[in-house]
Amino acid sequence: MAAPSAFCLWRALAPRCGWVLPGLEQRLAVPAAVSPATARPYAAAAAKAAKKDAKRSRQEKAKEAAKEKPLPRRRPLMSKPVDDVYLTWLYTRPSYGLEQAVGMLKRFQELDFTHPKQFVYINVFLDMALQKKKKVDPFSSGVALPHRFTDEVNKVLVFTENEQEAEVAREHGAAIVGGVELIKWILEDEIQADFYVAVPAIIPKLIPLRNKLKKKYPSTRRNSLGSDIPKMVQFFRECHEYSVEDESVIKTRIARLDMPTEHIIANLKTIIQDICTFKPSNFDPIVQRLVIRSSTSEGLLLNLDGILPQVEKAEEKEEEEEDAADKDEQKPVQESIST
Repeated sequence: MAAPSAFCLWRALAPRCGWVLPGLEQRLAVPAAVSPATARPYAAAAAKAAKKDAKRSRQEKAKEAAKEKPLPRRRPLMSKPVDDVYLTWLYTRPSYGLEQAVGMLKRFQELDFTHPKQFVYINVFLDMALQKKKKVDPFSSGVALPHRFTDEVNKVLVFTENEQEAEVAREHGAAIVGGVELIKWILEDEIQADFYVAVPAIIPKLIPLRNKLKKKYPSTRRNSLGSDIPKMVQFFRECHEYSVEDESVIKTRIARLDMPTEHIIANLKTIIQDICTFKPSNFDPIVQRLVIRSSTSEGLLLNLDGILPQVEKAEEKEEEEEDAADKDEQKPVQESIST
């Protein structure tokens, strides 16, 4: 019985005498930590929603401030610079006539002491849009220039199983001539050519090459499928090839700078006229902008007047036909009134 009474006495005297069990003060002073697992589940969601509301309010305030802020006024572009040195972005880009631009390129070469036989290039910017969301598919083509400017000859492959046709193709300069035995070598990239020509009799056997050759697959649209082997071989050996890049741009050589001006102009117009055939004339012209340059000069924007004669003539013919139809409709009315 002595032990319990002694324990009760200690409990009564401990607070007065400053007696404390080891660690008791720390346990009484430090509150128990609440674990994340026991926290209320909606507390995190409420904090997240508050952050979203604050972010949304900041965005709305920024939009309102942007609306209230006046837009900077852009100065209208001036037409012609007065001084020799000027800021190009303050003036509209000048455009030149075709003959004037070629003369300027020749003058640049003389002033810069560059190579006189450098190539002349054109950059053609196209409008590929058709009805609604339809567009002209990117294309490639070959054209016979009236004035050749290089001695390079294209490598032409002819598909035929007729021995006489094969002999004719070889005589006229075909690099490779053969039949279905060539299919395997072409698929394995053992044989390659710049152009592929075929006669109609063998075309059903060449279907395995359609995905491989793609745009170079023989077709009547490209004039690479037919019976006149000498004509096809001669055309594709000497033709100038161009293709659409980046869906709406054509970049190609057209001549050498030391050629006569009229020869350069004739080559340019031949290529432009061929490009215009890939879009129906009842739509806007496919050629939107045309830039000419040499290997070492800046690009000169060309005035399209006179370069797109086919489109202009087609529009004039349509207007004349409409006027003629209106006159024909008015004639019977006038005759009935006179009677």
